[in-house]
Amino acid sequence: MTMQKGKIGVTTENIFPVIKKFLYSDHDIFLREMVSNAIDATQKLKTLASCGEFKGELGDLKVEVKLDKDNGTLTISDHGIGMTAEDVDKYINQIAFSGAEEFLAKYKDNANAIIGHFGLGFYSAFMVSKKVEIRTLSYKEDAKAIKWTCDGSPEFEIEEIEKSERGTDIILYIDDECKEFLEKDKIESLLKKYCKFLPIPIIFGKKQEWKDGKWVDTDTDNVINDTKPAWTLQPSELKDEDYLKFYHELYPGEEDPLFWIHLNVDYPFTLTGILYFPKFKNNLDIQQNKIQLYCNQVFVTDSVEGVVPEFMMIMRGVIDSPDIPLNVSRSYLQSDSNVKKISSYITKKVASQLETIFKTRRQEFDEKWDDIKIFIEYGMLTDEKFCDAAMKFALLGNTEDKKFTLEEYKKIIESNQTDKDGNLIYLYTTDKTAQYSYIKTATDKGYDVLLINDQLGSHFVGLLEQKLEKSRFVRVDSDIIDNLIVKADRKSAQLSDTERTVMTELFKSQIPEVEKSEFLISFDATGENSQPVQITQNEYMRRMKEMAAMQRQMSFYGELPDSYNLILNIDHPVVKKVMDDAKSALDTEISPLEKSISALNKRVSELRDKKDASDDEKKELETKEKEAENLRNEENKAIDAYAVTNPLVRQLIDIALLGNNLLKGKALDEFLRRSVELLK
Repeated sequence: MTMQKGKIGVTTENIFPVIKKFLYSDHDIFLREMVSNAIDATQKLKTLASCGEFKGELGDLKVEVKLDKDNGTLTISDHGIGMTAEDVDKYINQIAFSGAEEFLAKYKDNANAIIGHFGLGFYSAFMVSKKVEIRTLSYKEDAKAIKWTCDGSPEFEIEEIEKSERGTDIILYIDDECKEFLEKDKIESLLKKYCKFLPIPIIFGKKQEWKDGKWVDTDTDNVINDTKPAWTLQPSELKDEDYLKFYHELYPGEEDPLFWIHLNVDYPFTLTGILYFPKFKNNLDIQQNKIQLYCNQVFVTDSVEGVVPEFMMIMRGVIDSPDIPLNVSRSYLQSDSNVKKISSYITKKVASQLETIFKTRRQEFDEKWDDIKIFIEYGMLTDEKFCDAAMKFALLGNTEDKKFTLEEYKKIIESNQTDKDGNLIYLYTTDKTAQYSYIKTATDKGYDVLLINDQLGSHFVGLLEQKLEKSRFVRVDSDIIDNLIVKADRKSAQLSDTERTVMTELFKSQIPEVEKSEFLISFDATGENSQPVQITQNEYMRRMKEMAAMQRQMSFYGELPDSYNLILNIDHPVVKKVMDDAKSALDTEISPLEKSISALNKRVSELRDKKDASDDEKKELETKEKEAENLRNEENKAIDAYAVTNPLVRQLIDIALLGNNLLKGKALDEFLRRSVELLK
């Protein structure tokens, strides 16, 4: 065969400038493509041998990557099926490449889409090469070895050569702008990234040892890859230590995972892999993009949005599916029906496996619950199907560190924590220490209190209220205990209007300033053995503020001040004493004011009720309202002046604030000094 010259069969002459210009940002993938082709050629030969079409010696089926920095070349060699001149003409010279202008407009920013969509794997070599040479000898009997050369233009040359070994050498003459690909460390890092688990040994130089003060080559090949990674084996072939070893190969330096799930399905798509539950911290500040996606053991990406459900993005591990093309784009992952099926299957499989672990290793599951609950709660909140499955194994933990399924816990509390309207009340705390007194009040009544203290807690209890019939979750400090679980109609605090006015202003005037907080005064009759003053926080508003901290669209709630109720127990002897002392001290001054205010309010009501009030009556209404306001201000001044003289008022308030970690700075110092004085 004499030298043949020709043009590569493309419909445009600017294919190479396109490759160099538009694929440049992703040019690392050229090595993946070259090695993948070499692996394919090797695997095809093994297939031909297994079915009897190739009867020769297979020999050492390895792929070698060699650097020659002096000559500026990178060579990828295999001992696979090789190519004849006809093969080269068919697979290399005839590129199915039409509609170049439309193609450029659509795909110019995505190298993966171009190479994968148009079958240009081999031509990715020209992203980094000024010349590419193929030296190949087919496995077929009497085949002639040939050399194909192209300098980055549509022109090529092809000629017969001498080559003793079956297979193909791809020699890349690295472009002057891409000299980094002649560096050993760069090539080794790319091989480890893309080719670490390929099924045929990949050799890159020799293993080295430290000798005479420097690293020197040994006689042992440096094999880059593990040809049989754990996910390609059957679960029955693996022990726990094998799974752990593989995990640490993937993520050196990380703690042992909590659980793992081996995926292995061949219908309606092919999918293998191992997913690990890392040890989660009790928040969502967790690295994503730790799952690696492979196609027939070739690394594709670790950006797996769309392939796995969002809530599993915080897992670790490997997914391998030939049904996901080697070259994928984000838009492909989001739209492809196979990918959606894979995502749905993974959700189902993970839920099923968690249920199996729960049923067969309950104690271990309970012990590790606090580490994985953030993952399961996140999944339940974001994936309806996972949520329905997880209702069987999601756990609730109480303040005594006992764990229960939702069904188990319902049976424990339903006899004692059902209110008069038939609602089941789940009491919970977010801080066992800070809310201790409220927890104790609840447990003294025989109630059980859950501990829900993770970042998703507010969202999660809202979800459970939707899922569980006639159930409400309330934090133990959101009201006095008898109002949280109302067993029967309760008597309200019996106070006259004057008593209510005096006590409200008396306590309101003495509340120290607490940053971004406001307080409402209310009254209850909870018995002389209950706390004299309690501070509670409205369940709904507190939940909204907590959720606002995580969701930008709810920022309105985050800007609102914290709203607290300061509840006075009028049955308590100290509160009674404060009320009696105030009445005695203020009666002479307050009684006439209250009578005048009452009369003014009566007249104001009459005038407001008039539909066709005259101008004189409108003026009178305005005058009477102003007079009532002035008298109320005068009354408040008198109460405020008295409040300063009664240290018990401020002491009761400060004790309640202290119990809620709201007493700080100057106010705390004054409380301590006053406490000492009251002891004298």
